[in-house]
Amino acid sequence: MTRRDQQMRLLLTGGGTGGHLFPAVATAQAFRNRFPDCKVLFVGTNRKIDTNSLARYGFDSETVTCYGLKGKNIFQLIRAVATLPFAYMQALKIIRNFRPDVILGVGGYVTGPVVAAGKQMGIATVIHEQNSVPGLANRKLGKIADRVCLSLPGSGQLFDAEKIVYTGNPVRENILRLGGVAQEKKGDKTCILVLGGSQGAHAINELVPRALALVPEKSRQHLKIIHQTGSRDAQMVEKAYRTLKIDVEVAPFFNDMEKVYRDADFLISRAGATTLSELAVLGKPAVLIPYPFAADNHQQKNADYYVQGGGAVLLPEAGLTPEKLAQAVQELLDNPKKREKMAASMKKLAFPDAPERIVACCLEEIARKRK
Repeated sequence: MTRRDQQMRLLLTGGGTGGHLFPAVATAQAFRNRFPDCKVLFVGTNRKIDTNSLARYGFDSETVTCYGLKGKNIFQLIRAVATLPFAYMQALKIIRNFRPDVILGVGGYVTGPVVAAGKQMGIATVIHEQNSVPGLANRKLGKIADRVCLSLPGSGQLFDAEKIVYTGNPVRENILRLGGVAQEKKGDKTCILVLGGSQGAHAINELVPRALALVPEKSRQHLKIIHQTGSRDAQMVEKAYRTLKIDVEVAPFFNDMEKVYRDADFLISRAGATTLSELAVLGKPAVLIPYPFAADNHQQKNADYYVQGGGAVLLPEAGLTPEKLAQAVQELLDNPKKREKMAASMKKLAFPDAPERIVACCLEEIARKRK
């Protein structure tokens, strides 16, 4: 191996939500495993979820100033378009200073100017799409990127077939390790983990306590709830649980996802791509309530893959009542064998080697550029 190979330089771009950020972290970890001296730089937004998470994982980061285009009003669109040239110049400067061997875009509007600048400079460019329906940035970048990595089968209709590689969605190392360990049951309580995405979900925060109030008290005595609410609803949710006399842990956000995943017997969750990939690796059954206003209804389509595979139950938010949710929860509480079957089905839908597959794609493009 040459000195240059030992000092591989990887630039990742994307972010704005944990769903974009955590697969990038997982891929960076895989690069570091392959090349211990690999230099890694994240280029993203200045949102706290990006900067705080990256600092926790020990990766350097830079930001560019840009704004999203989709679903914006006319004034927001004007601002977003007006800042694109500035964002592009910022990206060029960062890339010149860092000199990456490859740029990996993981979705989100910030990827646009960074991947485009890298392409102009002749650097290998790879994009990864987590969701079943590609986001706007990746749809556009798919036309210029050298390689397109996809998470779910059947999601590649909008890309050049010759560029596509189905890699799965990368999962962080600590979650992968947990998925490879037999998990022992702690106590006689059934633990339900409630997730609404990295920023919480108000509808789920309201629905779940009301649904659990309809579960017979005898069943509630044998329940433990771990509920991630987002910052706005934590007090409201904790107050709602207090009257039910349920063993509960409520927090706006859990940094130690390994612990809460380990404790969970099943989940009530949104259907973000990264969360679903983690549940599959862990073999955790789930009641999925997709966010109905997700771009292009991609959470519904994400959920379909896992529901059809037998690992999850789908409850669309439209028309969902506390009674319907309580019925779905009670059915899983009453049927441990069903949960075991769903858990095994979830495991079969996992791509535990997704980070290594993406690394392989990046290395192929680096080699091709060097030739």
